[in-house]
Amino acid sequence: MFALTVLGPKEAEMRIIGCDLHARQQTVAMLDTTTGEVVNMTLTHEGDNVREFYSKLPRPVRVGIEATGSMQWFVNLMEELGIECQVGHPAEIRAAEPRKQKHDREMRT
Repeated sequence: MFALTVLGPKEAEMRIIGCDLHARQQTVAMLDTTTGEVVNMTLTHEGDNVREFYSKLPRPVRVGIEATGSMQWFVNLMEELGIECQVGHPAEIRAAEPRKQKHDREMRT
């Protein structure tokens, strides 16, 4: 079960992003903690799409990803852009889920 976290002033005005990273694209779920707005989108890894998207986001931004073998380029980009990136162990992420479901959009029915 997820534990509730009290947000400090910094976290209360930030964008929190969950990123499902794949080889050719990533699925992004972004929460604006100021407005409560949630945006879901898919970014392809073509050209500078990823760099342009993340570099234009108002700061502060926190991104969470599941550890994968091909994540280093993304972690390096986040560091270069000054964006906090938290990497979670896949087994710990699955254990923390309140319900078992596949998150990939194409697998949902």
